[in-house]
Amino acid sequence: MSAMKWFLSFLKKYRGHMILGLILTIAISVLSTVNPYISGLIVDQVIRKGEVSKLMPLIGCLLGTTIIIGIIRFFYQVVFETASQGVLYDMRDKVYRKLLEEDFSFYNKKRTGDLMSRQTGDMDAIRHFVAYVIYSICQNALMLVFALFMIFTVNVKLALCMLVVLPFTAMCTIKQSKEVHPAFQRNRNCFSSLNTLVQENVSGNRVVKAFAKEEYEISKFEKENDKFYDAQVSASRIWMQYVPIFEVLSYVLTIILICYGGYMVIQGEITLGQLVTVNGYLWMLNVPLRMAGWLVNDTINFVTSVDKIYHTYKEEPEVKQPVSGVVKKQLQGEIEFKNVSYRADDEDIVTDIDFKVEPGQTVGIIGSTGAGKSTIMNLLCRFYDTTEGDVLVDGINVKDMDLYRLRDNIGIAMQDVFLFSDTIEGNIAYGRPESTFEDVKKAAIMADANHFIMGLPEKYDTIVGERGVGLSGGQKQRISLARALLKNPSILILDDTTSAVDMETESYIQEQLKHLPKNSTKFVIAYRISSIKDADMILVMDHGRIIERGTHEELVAAHGYYANAFHHQYGEIPEEIKRGGK
Repeated sequence: MSAMKWFLSFLKKYRGHMILGLILTIAISVLSTVNPYISGLIVDQVIRKGEVSKLMPLIGCLLGTTIIIGIIRFFYQVVFETASQGVLYDMRDKVYRKLLEEDFSFYNKKRTGDLMSRQTGDMDAIRHFVAYVIYSICQNALMLVFALFMIFTVNVKLALCMLVVLPFTAMCTIKQSKEVHPAFQRNRNCFSSLNTLVQENVSGNRVVKAFAKEEYEISKFEKENDKFYDAQVSASRIWMQYVPIFEVLSYVLTIILICYGGYMVIQGEITLGQLVTVNGYLWMLNVPLRMAGWLVNDTINFVTSVDKIYHTYKEEPEVKQPVSGVVKKQLQGEIEFKNVSYRADDEDIVTDIDFKVEPGQTVGIIGSTGAGKSTIMNLLCRFYDTTEGDVLVDGINVKDMDLYRLRDNIGIAMQDVFLFSDTIEGNIAYGRPESTFEDVKKAAIMADANHFIMGLPEKYDTIVGERGVGLSGGQKQRISLARALLKNPSILILDDTTSAVDMETESYIQEQLKHLPKNSTKFVIAYRISSIKDADMILVMDHGRIIERGTHEELVAAHGYYANAFHHQYGEIPEEIKRGGK
């Protein structure tokens, strides 16, 4: 499907509005020919011939036609505006839903500012086209045709003289459209870049201030702003070259009418009233000529915006919902990785991952930064698909499971904590919005968050998030943990969740986790050995591979990577463990 066909699929729903609007546009174009004709009759019959009795009826026709045109103009503008808002609503909703379907790979490659500009500036260009440009093109084209037809009925030679201008107008219009299209492409790209820069700086304002980089960011903004300014000016220069040409061509029509039309009146070929009539039709020729440049600009801007939105929309996620996925309301929590490997951008992220976890077990994962710890959990949640091997949950390949039901059974507290601009209660209850306040508070107590929440001005009704009250890293982690715990999930994933809390708080949280249902399988990713030492199985990762596995005692006794990490974090290894390893 092409971008334009995709757009028309939205417009099709409002074809009734569009047909009605175009009918009203035709009616206005036809009625616009009435007043010049009546003006000519007034000159010939009332002024020249003195038939005064005809004056009032003719003036009544003028007023009546003007009022009818005004009423129709109001209604067709309402009709087109209604259609444009409907198309905008449906398209924005469709694109937003598609964005939510996209996977991690998509967002890893896209910039937030670009995606925001698709939903704002580009959408508005489409709304403007439907609300204004469509009927303007139709109305101006019809006025041009009807005006020429009426001039032909007055005098053929005068009409042919006026036709001389039209080929030049067509040539300029075609040439302008070819030149302005790449200019608008650059314009939209520069706007996206500027939008991205502003979004990143607003989101990361604390980092900017912490490193005193305000001047540096201002210089970056000025460069992007200059690019956008240059793109805007370049596009403007194109239509600025052509708009004066269209203006000159419209004035040429006036010169033809005054010179040649006046000569024909003197020669008696046409009457003075007919000259007045043609002069009345002249504005119906001038307006389309003057509007040609502007309408070409708006049309190319619209085409460019549709192309950019559709280019984003048509990208299919690599991780897709299976056509008839297996639906399990409640998972048992049995996890198995069978020779799993994952590659991205020609780089091996994890290789030959193989382990099995029984329901209710706790698995600790430790390793250096970039070892692939979080990737394993991303594969389990099917944020990415394996390159080789299978990930099984309750004996079923995750690729064959209903994607949303799988994730609904998983509670995850991510390493990068994100809180929505909502109340603390709303953030905790995000995964289970129907939860009672008592359930929310219970989860907060388990995450050791209740005491600091109760100390906030509005307690659980305090607004937090990116633009809300400032919370420490540990406080955000505990709210994120409470959000995961409230789901009472079959599989709980804690990705470095307690890195920003003190040892006492961590110990309290670990004790609370023991009160989860016995069949709840838990994965704990951490750098602190204290976070995972009580796990039923510990996986040690390095360079995307599992290099050690076992319990805490077994791994310490093995004198490998884990034992070395234990030594650095706790000092000397106890003698009894040393002896056990010999």
